[in-house]
Amino acid sequence: MNYKLIISIARSLLLARWKQTLVAAIGVTFSITMFITLLSFMTGLNDLLDGLILNRSPHVRLYNEIKPNKIQPINFSKDYINYHNFIHSIKSTNSREEIYNNGSIMEALKNDNRVLGFAPKLTAQVFFNEGSININGLINGVDIIAESELFFFNDYLISGKELDLKNVSNSIVLGKGLAEKLLANVGDVIQITTSQGEIFPLKVVGLFQSGLQEIDKLQSYASIGTTQKILGKSKNHITDIQIKLKDITQAPAIAKEYAQLFQTDAEDIQTASSQFETGSSVRTIISYSVGITLLVVAGFGIYNILNMMIYEKMDSIAILKATGFSGKDVNMIFLVIALSIGFFGGFGGLFFGFILSSVIDQIPFNTAALPTITTYPINYNPVFYIIGSFFSLVTTYLAGWFPARKASKVDPVIIIRGK
Repeated sequence: MNYKLIISIARSLLLARWKQTLVAAIGVTFSITMFITLLSFMTGLNDLLDGLILNRSPHVRLYNEIKPNKIQPINFSKDYINYHNFIHSIKSTNSREEIYNNGSIMEALKNDNRVLGFAPKLTAQVFFNEGSININGLINGVDIIAESELFFFNDYLISGKELDLKNVSNSIVLGKGLAEKLLANVGDVIQITTSQGEIFPLKVVGLFQSGLQEIDKLQSYASIGTTQKILGKSKNHITDIQIKLKDITQAPAIAKEYAQLFQTDAEDIQTASSQFETGSSVRTIISYSVGITLLVVAGFGIYNILNMMIYEKMDSIAILKATGFSGKDVNMIFLVIALSIGFFGGFGGLFFGFILSSVIDQIPFNTAALPTITTYPINYNPVFYIIGSFFSLVTTYLAGWFPARKASKVDPVIIIRGK
């Protein structure tokens, strides 16, 4: 088989009907362009939404949940030891929310190679005083350095400096919605009332905006030391340990392991954010489905054009066969035509897909809910371009295989006799 000659004949057939060839190539180019643009935009949007939730969430959370005691007095009675006891309206016990031996636990986490990092946390429910009105709120006591490194705290800080939370005593960072309710700004001093009725003054050193308004109207941040003072607790009082893992997929198994090892409750991110992850998966599936549908439609266009080309080139096919070309050679010629359309159309689609994605990436996207986002999100993942190239060649090959097979079976005697 003379491949050089086959390629030369395929090129002649392509150029002989260059308008049809151009239409087929444009169909592939458009499909790949929209495939790349759609996936880049939808994945960028998913990453943005993931950042709002998953970046601010620990992969594994250790805590002590307040719950009823499983062992009740009736279980100690010898009279009912062989009975199955049904007990209703059990009240929660006086168990502490504090994580026992939290120092030893954090030391063990430091030596665990699966752990990327961890951040201790303490939560206090308080009332923010605005004149005679008390606004319900939550103060998260955090290690601000660990919080910034693991949970990107500084990316959501719209005013002030995160280190002031550590360096300025009795300081607080307010959620933007909460600050608007209190009419407070950086440098102001606000007052809170604890659940024990004590009044505590705090200096505002920053404003925080997560993008979720309900959270920003409720939550605020202070150092662990300040929160411990507000609650009147000792310096080793910690209610949560937030853990980031090197591999997020290991979170469910590691959560179960830590729950048994440290005798605490443990929650993994897959359980905590299951509904959100489902939404991201559905959006990704829709994006791939639409993109592949575009490629299939382009494939049908190529199939129709090659079919028409075969009917118009019956004389040429008959002459090729009469001069010694086999059915396999003719089949190869039309496959080369189809793959050429797929290659050049796909290359153009990758190029224009990147250009269109870059244009979208520059379009301003300004919203009060997301102050750190200035343009529409785009993900330039090379995998999308590899998938687009693969599908463009596969689709055009399949679109060309059936017409090529038909051309290879043409009987030159019948065509020449008919003429």
